Amino acid sequence: MNLSRSSGVQLHPTSLPSGRLGPEVFAWIDWLAEAGQTWWQMLPLGPPDEHGSPYKSASAFAASPALLGDPTAPVSASERLDFRERAADWIEDWLAFAGPDALDDQVRFDREWAALRTYAQERGVKLIGDIPIYVAPGSADQLAHPEIFKAGAVAGVPPDAFTDKGQLWGNPLYDWPALRRTGYAWWIARFRRVFELFDLARIDHFRGFVAYWAVPADAEYALSGAWKRGPGRAPFDAARRALGELPLIAEDLGVITPPVTRLREALGLPGMSVLQFGFTPGEEHTVHVPENNEVNQVVYTGTHDSDTIRGWYETITPEQRSRVAATLERYGIADDEIHWALIRLTFASPAVIAMIQAQDALGLGSEARMNMPGLEGGWSWRLAELPGADVAARLRAATEESGRL
Repeated sequence: MNLSRSSGVQLHPTSLPSGRLGPEVFAWIDWLAEAGQTWWQMLPLGPPDEHGSPYKSASAFAASPALLGDPTAPVSASERLDFRERAADWIEDWLAFAGPDALDDQVRFDREWAALRTYAQERGVKLIGDIPIYVAPGSADQLAHPEIFKAGAVAGVPPDAFTDKGQLWGNPLYDWPALRRTGYAWWIARFRRVFELFDLARIDHFRGFVAYWAVPADAEYALSGAWKRGPGRAPFDAARRALGELPLIAEDLGVITPPVTRLREALGLPGMSVLQFGFTPGEEHTVHVPENNEVNQVVYTGTHDSDTIRGWYETITPEQRSRVAATLERYGIADDEIHWALIRLTFASPAVIAMIQAQDALGLGSEARMNMPGLEGGWSWRLAELPGADVAARLRAATEESGRL
């Protein structure tokens, strides 16, 4: 991919003051352009589960009706017909699950999103989406295509920095040999849908394509799982043959082995680093340490699963704070407000793209955290109002200082 040195902000549409598309979205894009940002990154757009998680959506293709700015806008018969033709590889599965009336909401979303994307392109703002590797249990996708999923085991991850019991996600696991026999048709359709909506997309849990953690379906914790071999590059090669270039970011966080890195590099995908992780004991020699960042990477102050940068700093140990202070000194960064110092440190990275959470530009604490992995609930943080021109000016200055404007 031909990416240029740039930066952006992560904010899910549900975190806008209204929690949906509409006039606020265009004001938000204007703010990003004023702040000198190239990218707007968001979480998956599908209908969330009962806890609000967009990572356990009822569909890997359909958009959440709750995002609509105008949920009662009229839809014509010709629009319905046109959409069914364009979305033929998934829309009938969704209508069988959600009912025929669900078609109008997808048409409305398609219309609103097209206007949003055009507006963003005109202002130099590009969109980054998010592809959860798995679908939700009982989703439209699992019900329509049971033959491509395994029985008796579910998805999760072993113990990590977030939880000592692992994370029991509970998603159905793919039957990769069955998918191979179809030429990975379902994954090709999924990638096609993603790139209808976004300029770039983060593929969640990339390491699952090399090896994935399979947990017995009746297990209480993910601890009892085991690693199973994934499909490697085959789904990506099939999708590239069908669709052309796949502009993806590989989410390569967690237990990353040399084969995972080799696959990412062979596919030419940028990986991820997270500033907060670079100051965690035991991470002193990882890619998360600012000095170890690489050009073909996207560096984050934190992700939707992390604390805000200010909240994180306020909870770290004195030893970690000393390391932060020493790093800022090495980079010649001095700022009275720690969140701006850490944003500037992130932007100073050699990584081609630097991303912050909207909460970080506002200097918000842990009360503004989006999600706490391993716990149900969350996902409900919302801006009281859009950031002001003063914050935009400060972010633009940091962007220009780091050569990302």
